[in-house]
Amino acid sequence: MGQQYGTEQQDEELHQVFMRRLLDDVRALERMLACGMIESGVRRIGAEQEMFLITRACRPAPIVMDVLEALDSSTFTTELGRFNLEANLLPQSFGGDCLRRMEEELDGVMARVRAVTAEFGADAILIGALPTLRQSDLGLDNMVPNPRYFALNRAMSRLRGGDFHLRMKGLDEIDLRHDNVMLEACNTSFQVPFQVGPDEFVRLYNLAQAVTGPVLAVAVNSAVLLGHRLWKESRIGVFQQSVDTRSETHMSRGGRPRVHFGDEWVKESAVEIFKEDISRFRVVLATGVDEDSLDLVERGVAPSLPALRLHNGTVYRWNRPCYGVADGVAHLRIENRVIPSGPTIVDEVANAAFFFGLLSGLAEEFEDVTKHMAFDDAQGNFLAAARHGLKAQFTWIGGETVTAGSLILDRLLPLAREGLETAKIAPADIDRYLGVIEGRVKSGQTGAQWALSSLQALGDEATKDERFRTLTAAALTRQKGGEPVHGWTLASFEENPDWRESFRTVGQFMVTELFTVRPGDLVDLAAAMMDWEHLRHVPVEDDDGHLVGLITHRQLLRWVGKELKEGAQPLLVEGIMEKDPVTVSPETSTLDAIGLMREHKVGCLPVVAGKKLVGLVSERDFLEAAAKVFERELREVQ
Repeated sequence: MGQQYGTEQQDEELHQVFMRRLLDDVRALERMLACGMIESGVRRIGAEQEMFLITRACRPAPIVMDVLEALDSSTFTTELGRFNLEANLLPQSFGGDCLRRMEEELDGVMARVRAVTAEFGADAILIGALPTLRQSDLGLDNMVPNPRYFALNRAMSRLRGGDFHLRMKGLDEIDLRHDNVMLEACNTSFQVPFQVGPDEFVRLYNLAQAVTGPVLAVAVNSAVLLGHRLWKESRIGVFQQSVDTRSETHMSRGGRPRVHFGDEWVKESAVEIFKEDISRFRVVLATGVDEDSLDLVERGVAPSLPALRLHNGTVYRWNRPCYGVADGVAHLRIENRVIPSGPTIVDEVANAAFFFGLLSGLAEEFEDVTKHMAFDDAQGNFLAAARHGLKAQFTWIGGETVTAGSLILDRLLPLAREGLETAKIAPADIDRYLGVIEGRVKSGQTGAQWALSSLQALGDEATKDERFRTLTAAALTRQKGGEPVHGWTLASFEENPDWRESFRTVGQFMVTELFTVRPGDLVDLAAAMMDWEHLRHVPVEDDDGHLVGLITHRQLLRWVGKELKEGAQPLLVEGIMEKDPVTVSPETSTLDAIGLMREHKVGCLPVVAGKKLVGLVSERDFLEAAAKVFERELREVQ
């Protein structure tokens, strides 16, 4: 993995020195390619395993610094959030039992992590997006306390010129703004680098782009994000928008986001991609660089190219070219970043095997895939896979239209098998991992589909919080069991580890689908809404979603009585609304909310975040919550 963060670009002189080093690194890499200083004839694979740390109640556990200290190993490192952890696996030669060894190493990694997290009353889960994560978890207090992360946040926020905006639509729709880059911490992945020689880089990189859609379609595992059912792989949409540094002006000119698939096929070399990214994306972080890469190349020494690697680490292509040096030998890698974490270790290794096999198999079939497939089709397939998973419609090589599932079963699995056989992968391992892919396609049950089907089976009687906790707990239990996701049974409420945790704060059971009116609306409208929808309270909000008042059935009764008695003229909402209602936040404890209702003798509490209306809790909601608690307590004592 390239160096990720350096000192924030604070002064012009530092920026100019860093830029000179960055340009020197590009020239140095060009010379290395020209004189054969990049390793060839060797293919290696590896993996970066990201994961969420969670409490026993399946909520994010911001304990990564304690966990890292206890692990005391260079294998592990931080990601952006205090509830994320990354493990870097050892590189292996691509052949023989490398896939089985990858699985065994992952088993060892997770066993170590879970042994340590258990000491803190926590656990670790492999999942693309954590269903129980909330926007309130994404504050800077949950960012890893590394000055470089905060520098990155300041730099990207400065370029953005305002809040980051997340807008996605699936079964549900989300439209929110966030004031920092912690949205990136919403997702975790299983990144797999594939080392290639310089002469084959262009051909294999383009093939990687071509197969990314099908690989993602079968791997999707991020259907629920921030309480919303969005894309089958919601990671793709949220990651692109979480570090989108484009201002409105740049967007209007068609500027590209820092997270992107690409714009066209690569034609010449990896340097072509690095040059494009330097030209298109501003340096967001700069650091002092002592290495003179050009001088080292002249002396026949492989430089580390720190400036190039730092800038490359702040541009997030879904297939990212990477430069590295191992034992004094420079090499190039294609890093696939689209595969999500989970659902199980064997599922992850199967996804990697499918990707590696397709690269090898298609390389034998197509000398140049760009002559048989339009780049826009490759990109379109990728986006369709993120949205729809195995149900995506693809435009494949030669212009053929086909569903993702049919393409994988009929064409790509045989090609992947041939590719793995060519690489002399152990036959039993080929059967094992490609059999997992086949089973997933035939059953139609990806990690994302299991999550959506489980939520549907759980029904609407329980709160969202209860359903998402149950979903997370069930996924963790099955993940530890090790059976691939296509064999999983659906989640059930009996698997909720501690259902009481779903009623501790107002935000866990408040009503969010609200009927509201504006101050300038007629009271007649509010009265009709309350009659039609059987409401006792209607919040009043302005055009920006700010709470400005509350109408209750008692106020309406008084108004109706006055109208009948005095023949009052049509009245506006602002004339009878309570202008300063008692409010709570989503984080307000349930007991405190009950206390407020008793103290102020009110029947409901609008829930606000800042000044914006986000929900409502009423006596009825507390009664329903109490009934659930009472019923389950009785069941437990019987």
